[in-house]
Amino acid sequence: MHTATRLALAMSLGIGFAIAQPKLSPTPTFSKNIAPVLQQHCQACHRPGQAAPFSLSTYEQARPWAKAMKEAVLQRRMPPWFADPRYGKFANNPSLPQTDIDALVAWADGGAPLGNRSELPPPRTFVDGWSIGKPDIVFQLPKPFHVPATGILEYQYVIIPTGFTEDTWVEQVQAAPTDYSVVHHIVAYVRIPGSNYFKNMPKNEFFEAPPSKGDAAPKDDVPNDWLTGYAPGQPPDVFKPGQAKLIPAGSDIVLEIHYMPEGKAASDQTRLGLVLAKDQPQQRTMTLSAGNMSFKIPPGDPNFRVDASMTMPEDVTLLGLHPHMHMRGKSAEYRIVFPDGRRETLLSVPRYNWRWQLWYDLAEPMRLPKGTKLECTEHFDNSKNNPENPDPAKTVIWGQQSFDEMMVCMFNVAFDARITTKQMLAPERSKSAE
Repeated sequence: MHTATRLALAMSLGIGFAIAQPKLSPTPTFSKNIAPVLQQHCQACHRPGQAAPFSLSTYEQARPWAKAMKEAVLQRRMPPWFADPRYGKFANNPSLPQTDIDALVAWADGGAPLGNRSELPPPRTFVDGWSIGKPDIVFQLPKPFHVPATGILEYQYVIIPTGFTEDTWVEQVQAAPTDYSVVHHIVAYVRIPGSNYFKNMPKNEFFEAPPSKGDAAPKDDVPNDWLTGYAPGQPPDVFKPGQAKLIPAGSDIVLEIHYMPEGKAASDQTRLGLVLAKDQPQQRTMTLSAGNMSFKIPPGDPNFRVDASMTMPEDVTLLGLHPHMHMRGKSAEYRIVFPDGRRETLLSVPRYNWRWQLWYDLAEPMRLPKGTKLECTEHFDNSKNNPENPDPAKTVIWGQQSFDEMMVCMFNVAFDARITTKQMLAPERSKSAE
């Protein structure tokens, strides 16, 4: 082969080899690739004044956490989500697509560059202090509650009169601490006129639940209603137009707050924000629950099962599911048994994490005819292999503190707005009154 021919062949092979090489992608930048991911998936919590311990609103805030974010997304610890993908589809699943995980990893490995600031997306806007829209009405604790650095605190209660002279429909509602670091949870109940719930307790003052006298509490002819709750990871209640929760005229709001000292004295003055429905809703929404308070978890038991169920007293549409346990919570499962005997598993949480009290909102709300039974199973790990377990030698029963246990399976439903509270929460007493 002539020298010129060999040279031409070598050049053509070299060119071909160069063309065949994959083109290396440039390192993702914060401005172009990472900021949109953080806005969509992280900033609802990771911003000033919210529950997350640091903000990811700007490059300067996010840059020091690049390696930590890489590890969190690779291990799928963030954003928190625990539903088994084999069961159910959920509208609020925050899980990152693989392309976003790859971008975050490559950004961290590439030195977490800023890129061109002109490529930054417009900042995501939030109503200051809220995850809901700007509240039409805000109720607040009458004064700050001072949380000591150490100790165990009983639940604190405050009865707040609404002053509502007519029925009020609420489309969005949020319980918002002013210091998230010391608030384990908040529950806001609607106390309907005539209720026996804390009947003789003062209003606009902190108090602890009076000790039980051993006799049965008087039955409430007018049941009370869960309005909203807060715990880490628990979103506010936000319903579609045409759906809303009801606060009847003359009702009070009972705030239940569980404070947990975290090593530093602090103060909190929790607020409750309401966005009112613009029009009379066609559907009323309500938070119901199936629960079991009679369990006794034996010492050392690694997989203790507790069951609960509730039969729908009326036709409802199921919107979302919310299992609740404490430190020994291990797994949860929701099932539906239709009146014709058909069964369906709606949600499985095989690795429950009590530090993240998530709601699982159905992507397609489900019609449940009257007589449909919702079944719930929760398992508890009271063994020494549970790193969260404070005392594997203890027999564990129902209790309010985190070192006790709870077995609750909450769920949101929507139904005809003409159906009364009593029909939904006390159907037997409702029938007897007819």
